[in-house]
Amino acid sequence: MFLVKVTYTAPLGEVDAWRPAHGDWLRELLGRRLLLLAGRRVPLTGGVYLAPDMPADALEGLLATDPYVVNGVAAHEVVAFTPLMAAEGLEGLLEPTG
Repeated sequence: MFLVKVTYTAPLGEVDAWRPAHGDWLRELLGRRLLLLAGRRVPLTGGVYLAPDMPADALEGLLATDPYVVNGVAAHEVVAFTPLMAAEGLEGLLEPTG
């Protein structure tokens, strides 16, 4: 599993121009379960995604298609981890998905 930290590298006005395309990109990946969660950081300096287990190069390939990255307004930092415990009802996240 992966935690992806998104950091804006441009002013919010420039980021906002790509927000609709980025939202479409997120909805598509969430629909395909290539991302499990996505949300904004507080304060709004970027976002965070939770991605299922998959080959690291496959995730890097997906992240490279993010409209924010393609248009140079954000960067990703990926942290791989092995989930060992989960809250009740989220035990399915402990099973390999990729």
